[in-house]
Amino acid sequence: MPQNQIQPLLRRPRLVILLPLLLFFLWFWTTSLFSSPPPPMASSSLDSDSNTTPSNSSAMALPVIPPAKANEELVYESLPCIRIYKSGLVERYFGSEFTPASTDPTTGVTSKDVVIDSRIGVGARLYLPKLSDESKKIPILVYYHGGGFCLGSAYNPTFHNYFNGFVALSNVLVVSVEYRLAPEHPVPAQYEDSWLALDWVVSHADGAGQEPWINKHADFDRLYLGGESAGANIAHHIAMKVGSSGLGKPVKINGLAMIHPYFLGSNKVESDSIDPAASESLASLWKVVNPTTTGIDDPFINPFVAGAPKLDGLASSRVLVCVAGKDTLRDRGKLYYNKLKESGWNGELELREAPGVGHTFHLLFPTSEEAVAQDRAISAFLNY
Repeated sequence: MPQNQIQPLLRRPRLVILLPLLLFFLWFWTTSLFSSPPPPMASSSLDSDSNTTPSNSSAMALPVIPPAKANEELVYESLPCIRIYKSGLVERYFGSEFTPASTDPTTGVTSKDVVIDSRIGVGARLYLPKLSDESKKIPILVYYHGGGFCLGSAYNPTFHNYFNGFVALSNVLVVSVEYRLAPEHPVPAQYEDSWLALDWVVSHADGAGQEPWINKHADFDRLYLGGESAGANIAHHIAMKVGSSGLGKPVKINGLAMIHPYFLGSNKVESDSIDPAASESLASLWKVVNPTTTGIDDPFINPFVAGAPKLDGLASSRVLVCVAGKDTLRDRGKLYYNKLKESGWNGELELREAPGVGHTFHLLFPTSEEAVAQDRAISAFLNY
């Protein structure tokens, strides 16, 4: 990492409790169902009495975090998630685990990996449901994973298992995008990679692209963008760029699925009080992944500020916003819904709140009642 980018990190606390990172940590050390609640962790917004509490008798195993390198100056640390050193070295302790593409024996969903840009490492994992009619065209969802812009992968077990279930339920073709991570590749690299991925998908609209699954099965009249947390933030900005730049082909974004979006702002909202430390940490996280930012009113993280592109330019005819009742980001998602509604944007807008659960609960507990209900709502949105 260049020196001018790492210097702002020197002013950050060495240990910061970051809600999305801690949740991401849980994802990779959790099976689809537990029999007892996970051990209490700071910033967790899941309540052990909620209907998302799993049930299983074994405690989850935690990784052994090595000591910090004695010969390296540590400038940022958030355990058990990540360490950043002054030299630019980054140590991630989860989120990069790889699981191979496969045919899932339970759902019949088949996956494969594709390279989009080998120079910078942009790729995707595609998921195709088991089809009774191979000639049938189905909706296509271009999906951006969360992880605070600095963790996660389209190839990790959590997202792989989640999409095996979701694709079987929704009967859509999913393109789960692999983008570069901060801080090695600071924002806006993630937006740039995500745009490359969408451009690659759209290159198949005439049926003559590189990937036969998309050529054969994708219904480009039902092209969707979506993501959770930081991925929802990315999906929004990609849809805004489509609105200002177009796609280069006669293709439109039919819908945008915003799941627990990661937006911030200097204005206070009620859900900030759910976990004030987590709210503060989310602001710290943003400054780590985007060292040159102007702060939490940067239009990338606060699309409602003066100077941000006007929301009525959003290139989507329909938008679904999903929020979680116990998520500190809940009211930022509601604000997005309200601001879009008031902007003059001419489209269909839906808000869905899952009560009593926290940020990205559907990845923590994918078979819980609320997770299944949310997935069904997203599926209905995609199959409208």
